[in-house]
Amino acid sequence: MRFDLTTEQQAFKDEVEAFLAEQLPASVAAKVKRGAGVSKEELTQWTRTLNAKGWAAPAWPVEHGGTGWNLVQRHIFDVACRAAHAPHLSGFGFNMVGPAIIKYGTTEQQAQWLPKILNADLWFCQGYSEPQAGSDLASVGTRADKDGDDYVVNGSKIWTSGAEMADWIFCLVRTNHDVQQQKGISFLLFDITSPGVSVEPLYAFNGKRLWNQVFFEDVRVPVAQRLGDEDRGWTVAKSLLGDERLMVSRVSENKRMLGLLKEALSEQQQRGVALPDSVRQEISALEIRLQALEATSLRILTQADSGAQIGAEPSMLKLKGSELVQAQDELLFRMVDHLALPQDSTNTGEEAVTPAWAEFVASGRYHHRGYTIAGGTSEVQHNIIAKQVLGL
Repeated sequence: MRFDLTTEQQAFKDEVEAFLAEQLPASVAAKVKRGAGVSKEELTQWTRTLNAKGWAAPAWPVEHGGTGWNLVQRHIFDVACRAAHAPHLSGFGFNMVGPAIIKYGTTEQQAQWLPKILNADLWFCQGYSEPQAGSDLASVGTRADKDGDDYVVNGSKIWTSGAEMADWIFCLVRTNHDVQQQKGISFLLFDITSPGVSVEPLYAFNGKRLWNQVFFEDVRVPVAQRLGDEDRGWTVAKSLLGDERLMVSRVSENKRMLGLLKEALSEQQQRGVALPDSVRQEISALEIRLQALEATSLRILTQADSGAQIGAEPSMLKLKGSELVQAQDELLFRMVDHLALPQDSTNTGEEAVTPAWAEFVASGRYHHRGYTIAGGTSEVQHNIIAKQVLGL
């Protein structure tokens, strides 16, 4: 299937690309390109640049600062941003708690938090998983006991990405122990610097602080900071997916990585590194897979924009998109070979033994192994496709 952009869509794409070329700092793009990550200050400034343009929250309703774009426009925007190596904005604020506040928050809560999220004045992290409640979130044990106008929170959360940079945390807590598990959970938002909160780092094998464990000891949280009804936080948590389930193809990230693969091939050849002839064939095969993935994604997004009900088909996008990222990682890793692990080099000279783009190839490869787990494992996606798409 071919999918050609309409005149209006092409004009929109050109507008986005021109904005990125003018406004995205080259130093930030260079960091993202080689996988080095950006600082909180750099991401804050980029968020504010997008917010000033009105483009920080494409998925939000217009009345709350959104763009009014349809799903295909959001896809075009995302692809352009990744191609330019723009950093991802805080997913916890824009994709998770922000939409939840829009749907379940009071007018006062929306006024309190949404403008601050849009302008990166307030950073959130997510408090879901616990040492004994990972995939089975309904069994969370962190408790919140009501005391007057406050809840008193005790327990802990684990695998809390970005807690070391966050200002606030949104948490699933147990407020009722006498009902079915899912019915006794509430959704709280509170300042992570509150008395009784402590954040401890969890390091990945590569030495990076990717996660944290957050402990709560008699933390007082105003009842006014509960989102939705008491004991109904499970409903709030489930709603965070919403229409974002349609944007799970990772087409934009795959296109960015394909560009890196082609660039790496060219640079290795220029450096005189002999690569097998099969490498070009592998890149071509990956590009064909990506074209098929994007065509399928755009077909589903176009159907959704026209008002069609979308069933379980996004599971195919999630499955194939995450697998394609990993396949490109593997090829890039082999192209770089031992230079992908510069920290293991015994070279003591002043000049690096590896091109700059190779420095974080290994780190990216291992980090992306989680793509077929996060958001629903590949096994789960296979089951959904088998039952709901193929009718097996």
